[in-house]
Amino acid sequence: MAEKLYVVIPCYNEEAVLHITAQKTQEKLNALIAAGRISPDSRVLFVDDGSADATWDGIASLHEQNRMFCGIRLSRNKGHQKALLAGLMTAKDRADIVISMDADLQDDLNAFDGFLDEREKGCEVVYGVRSSRKKDSWFKRATAQGYYKLLKKMGVEITYNHADFRLMSKKALEGLEQFREVNLFLRGLVPMIGYKSAVVEYERSERAAGESKYPLKKMISFAVEGITSLSVKPIKMITSLGLLVFGVSIILLIYFLVTYFMGKAVQGWSTIVISIWAIGGLQLFAIGVIGEYIGKIYLETKDRPNYLIAEILE
Repeated sequence: MAEKLYVVIPCYNEEAVLHITAQKTQEKLNALIAAGRISPDSRVLFVDDGSADATWDGIASLHEQNRMFCGIRLSRNKGHQKALLAGLMTAKDRADIVISMDADLQDDLNAFDGFLDEREKGCEVVYGVRSSRKKDSWFKRATAQGYYKLLKKMGVEITYNHADFRLMSKKALEGLEQFREVNLFLRGLVPMIGYKSAVVEYERSERAAGESKYPLKKMISFAVEGITSLSVKPIKMITSLGLLVFGVSIILLIYFLVTYFMGKAVQGWSTIVISIWAIGGLQLFAIGVIGEYIGKIYLETKDRPNYLIAEILE
């Protein structure tokens, strides 16, 4: 018997692209239903992440015209990762398998076939991975590749060139539900679930319409979130850096004592000033990194809900 598929699509101010995405996704699901690969009860679930435009009105209109489309509206904007989690947890109780994708149609819908092929082989998680980054600018390509390498060195288990385009089974989603983090970085959490997984490569397209919701500042914030949510190596690096600075200070102390007893004048002003600025900067940096972790501990102990659903259309 064909499994029921839910396609979860987080949306934030996606009024311009919503109907294009709905049309293309509907066509793909209808083709899969006709081929007997998924259940006729399969759905597309849009998640409105507190949009300021007419995104929710568009979702409601799509739902009224065609019951294949359903939606949930969060009580306020909570960010992409929490909106995605809201969609996944809502779909978990209604579907056998779930595919998550962005609303901009940059993720290739034809990769669904590959996802289902791997699912039929018994995979609980299938990752959509970009085959290349030729369409990215040099800066974006270099920073993205550097970021993935940095995450690996920090001990974060992550699939290279994978964002949030993936298939997850009901079993995998139930596993994800047991992770109670407030600081979410799903592309790092999903591999921690385990279970049999596979990779499907695809070519990422240009955005169908609208503007990117990830400017440079937001991308940097997301990068920091990923590292600090899943790795404690930055704190360990501070310890190593502190030992290194202490070692250098001992060497300098020996040097100054030797020059003093040899009766040579010590040129001290520049050395002292540079040392004060260097050590002061390292201390402030260390305090900042530690503060980042303390802030996360503070949020985790509050145990606030990741999202609240204001309205649901099903």
